Amino acid sequence: MGLPIFNILILFLLLKFSHNVTSDSSEEAYALLKWKTSLQNQNLNSSLLSSWTLYPANATKISPCSWFGISCNHAGSRVISITMSTLGLNGTFHDFSFSSFPHLANLNLSFNLFFGNIPLQIGNLSKLQYLDLGSNQLSGLIPPEIGKLNQLRRLYLDMNQLHGTIPPEIGQLSLIDKLALCHNNLHGSIPSSLGNLSNLANFYLNNNSLFDSIPLALENLKSLSILDLSNLSNLAVLYLYKNSLSGSIPSIIGKLKSLLQLDLSENQFSGSIPLSLGNLSSLTMMSLFNNSLSGSIPPILGNLKSLSALGLHINQLNGFIPPSIGNLSSLRVLYLYNNGLYGFVPEEIGYLKLLLLSMCGNHFSGPIPKSFRNLTSVERVLLNQNNLSGKMYEAFGDHPNLTFLDLSNNNFCGEISFNWGNFSKLSTFIVSMNNISGSIPPDIGNSPKLQVLDLSSNHIVGKIPVQLEMLSSLNKLILNLNQLSGGVPLEFGSLTKLQYLDLSTNKLSSSIPKSIGNLLKLHYLNLSNNQLSHKIPTEFEKLIHLSELDLSHNILQEEIPPQVCNMGSLEKLNLSHNNLSDFIPRCFEEMRSLSCIDISYNELHGPIPNSTAFKDGLMEGNKGLCGNFEALPSCDAFTSHKQTLKKKWVVIVFAILGIVVLLTGLTGFFFFFQHRKRVSQEEQSNSMNRLRLLSVLNFDGKIMHEEIIKATDDFDEKFCIGKGGQGSVYKAELPSGDIVAVKKFNSQLLSGNMADHDEFLNEVLALKEIRHRNNVKFHGFCYNGPHSFLVCEYLDRGSLARILGDDVTAKELGWNRRINVIKGVANALSYLHHDCLPSIIHRDISSKNVLLDSNFEAHVSDFGIAKFVGPHSSNWTEFAGTFGYAAPGMCFPAPAYIS
Repeated sequence: MGLPIFNILILFLLLKFSHNVTSDSSEEAYALLKWKTSLQNQNLNSSLLSSWTLYPANATKISPCSWFGISCNHAGSRVISITMSTLGLNGTFHDFSFSSFPHLANLNLSFNLFFGNIPLQIGNLSKLQYLDLGSNQLSGLIPPEIGKLNQLRRLYLDMNQLHGTIPPEIGQLSLIDKLALCHNNLHGSIPSSLGNLSNLANFYLNNNSLFDSIPLALENLKSLSILDLSNLSNLAVLYLYKNSLSGSIPSIIGKLKSLLQLDLSENQFSGSIPLSLGNLSSLTMMSLFNNSLSGSIPPILGNLKSLSALGLHINQLNGFIPPSIGNLSSLRVLYLYNNGLYGFVPEEIGYLKLLLLSMCGNHFSGPIPKSFRNLTSVERVLLNQNNLSGKMYEAFGDHPNLTFLDLSNNNFCGEISFNWGNFSKLSTFIVSMNNISGSIPPDIGNSPKLQVLDLSSNHIVGKIPVQLEMLSSLNKLILNLNQLSGGVPLEFGSLTKLQYLDLSTNKLSSSIPKSIGNLLKLHYLNLSNNQLSHKIPTEFEKLIHLSELDLSHNILQEEIPPQVCNMGSLEKLNLSHNNLSDFIPRCFEEMRSLSCIDISYNELHGPIPNSTAFKDGLMEGNKGLCGNFEALPSCDAFTSHKQTLKKKWVVIVFAILGIVVLLTGLTGFFFFFQHRKRVSQEEQSNSMNRLRLLSVLNFDGKIMHEEIIKATDDFDEKFCIGKGGQGSVYKAELPSGDIVAVKKFNSQLLSGNMADHDEFLNEVLALKEIRHRNNVKFHGFCYNGPHSFLVCEYLDRGSLARILGDDVTAKELGWNRRINVIKGVANALSYLHHDCLPSIIHRDISSKNVLLDSNFEAHVSDFGIAKFVGPHSSNWTEFAGTFGYAAPGMCFPAPAYIS
C-alpha cells in the first residue's frame, strides 16, 4: 500500500509543478503581448515582433521563450532576458508589467524611441543584473526604487531627458561596476553615497547640470572636494568633463592606482596641476583642457610612461616645457596649445613617437629643434601663433605620413626650400604671416594631395609658377599680401576643385585669364589691389557658386559685362577703383542674392539698377550716374540738364566758329600752300610713326599696330576671312590671347579718293558711339595709308550670308535661332534709331553685314554708309545699300525721318 501512495504523491507534485510552469510562462507571455499592443508604431512592430503571438490558438502551453528578443532559463519556465536594442520601438513603459518578470536578469531596450517616465515598479525586478535604457527619450525623475536592485552590476540611463536629482539610493548598488547617467538634465548635488560604490570602474555623469559636491567620473559639477574617493580603488575611468566644476583638482585622485583614463576637461578648475597625478603609473589618457589651470607643467608627469594622450590645452599654464616630457615613450598625442608657455621647444619632443602635435598659441621662441626630423610618424603639426624663428625647412626631413603643417604667424625667414617628395600625404600647408622671402618653388607641384596652400602675408617675389596646375586636389589657394608679379597663370583653369582663391595685394598685371571661368566650384575670388588690366572676362558667368568677388583697385576697363548677372550665388561684388565705363547692366535687378556692391571710383554713367543692393551700395566717384537714389540726380533731370548744356555749348561753339571762319577766310589764302606743305609732312611723319590706334584693348597704339601687322603676317591671304567692296577682313590673334577682327580698307585711300575717305571716317564715328550687345564691338582704328584699318570684335561664325549659303550650317541655324537673329537685328536697329543721339541710320542691312557669335546671337556690322540724323528732323539722301535688300521706295531720293 505504501508504494502506490508514494507514486500518487509524486505524480501529484509533478502535475502541480507543470501547472505552475505553464501558468508562469503564460503570465509572462500575456504581459509581453499587452505591452506590445501599447506600442505606437504597430506596422514596424508587426514585422519585428511577428513571433510574439498566441498561435496556435488551441495550444495547451503558451511560452514566449521562442519569441524574438526573449531568452528563458534552461527549464524554459521563466524569462531571464529581454534584449530589443536599436529596433526603433516607440512607446512607454506604462503597460509593461515589471512584476510579471521576477527572474529577469537582463533588460536592454537602448537606442529606441521610448518616452515618458521610468515606472516605480522597476524596483520589483529583484534579480536584475543588467539594465540599459540609454539613448531613448525618457523624461521625469530617476525612481528611488532603482536602489532595490541589489543584484545590479551595470546601469545605463544615459542620453535621455531625465531631470531632477540623482537619488541617493543608487549608492546602495554595491555590486555595480559601470554607471552611466550622462547626457541628461540632472541637477542638484551628487549624493555622497556614491562614494560607497567600491566596485565602480566606469562612472559617467558628464553633460548634466550637477553642482555642489561631485563624485568620481561626473560632469557638469561645481566641486570635487566633498567626494570621498578612497573607496574607489578599482576605478579605471573617471570622466568629469563638460561640467561647471571649480576649485582645484583634488590631489586624492593621485591615489587611484587603477585609473587608466582621466578626463576633467571643459570645467572651471583653477590652480596648478597636482603633483600627485604623476603617481598614476597606469594612466593612458589625461585630459585637463579648457579649464583655468595655471602654473607650470610638473616635471613629475614624465613618470607617466604608459600615457598615450596628454591634453593640457586651453588653460593658463606658463613657464617652460620640462625636458622630462621626453620620458613619455608611449605618447602619441600632445596638445599644449593656447596657453602662456614660453622658452625654446625642448629637443626631447623630437624623439617621441608622436602622431599629433599642437603647441600653437603660446610664446615659444627660437628655432624648431632639428630633432623634429625624427618625427617620421607624425601626421599633424601645429606650431602657429608663436615667436619661432630661423629657417623652418631645417627642422623637417622625411615625413611620409604628415598631412597637416601649420607654421603661420611666427618669425620664420628664408625661402620655402622643402624636399616636397618627403611630404607625399601633405594636404594642408600654412606658413602665412612670417618673413619668408624668395619665390614660390615650382616643385611644390609635386604634392598631389595638397588641398590647402596658404603663403599669404610674407615677402615672396617672382611669378606664380605654372606648376601649381599639378595640384589637382587643391581647394584653397591663398597668396595675398606678397610681392608676386607677372600675370595670373592661364593654367589655373585646370584647378577644377578650387573653392577659395585669394591673390590680392600683389603686383600682378596683364589681363584676368578667361580660364578662371573653368573653376566651377569657386565660391570666393579676390584679385583686388593688383595692376590687372583689360576687361572683366565674360567667362565669369560660369562661376555659378561664387558668393564673393573682389576685383577692386586694379585698372580694369570697358563695360561691366552683363554675363556677371548669371552668377546666381553672388552676394558681395566689389569693382571699385578701376576704369570701368559705360552703362551698368540692367540685369543686376534680377540678382536676388546680391546684397553688397561697391562700384565707386570708376567712369560709369547712366541709370542705376533698381535693386536693394544698389540702394545700399557704394557708388561715389562716378560722375555720370543717375537714378532714384539719395545723392544722385534723377535720370530725367540729368538728361534735361545735359541737353540744356549741350544747347548752350552749341551756341557758344557756333559763335566762336563764325569768328574763326572769318579770320581764316582773310588769311587762309596766304597760308594755303604752307598748310598743304605741313599736312604732307605730317602724313609722312604719321607713316613713319604708325599712327596710334585709338583705345585698342588698352595697349599703346603703336605697339598694337605692330602686333596686328605681325599677327596677320602683313595681311597675308591665309588670315583673310572675308572680302567686300571697300576692303578685306582678317583674323588676328594677339600675344595677349585676344582674338580680333581687322577690317583693312583698300589702298585707294592713298590716291585721295574722298568717298572712301569719308566712308572710313563715317564708320569710325558710328562705331565710337555704339554701345549695344547686338552691334559689333569697336576696339579702335588706324588711319595710315596702305595700312588703314578698323579693329573690331571677332565673331566665330561669320556672316549670316555665309551660314545661309552653306547647306550644313544652314541646317544648324534652326527656326528658333533664326527668330533670335531677327530679334537681335531688330534690337540693334531700335537702339541705333531711338537710343543714340543723334540717331544712326545704317542704310545697308543685309545678310553679309549681320555677323553671328558662337551662340548664334546677331551683331550688326559695317557702318561705312551710315548716316547721322538729328531728332525731329528730315534728311534727304540718295539711294545707298545693297540691291535686293533695300525697300523699293529707297530707289528714289527720299527723306530719312526720325520722330
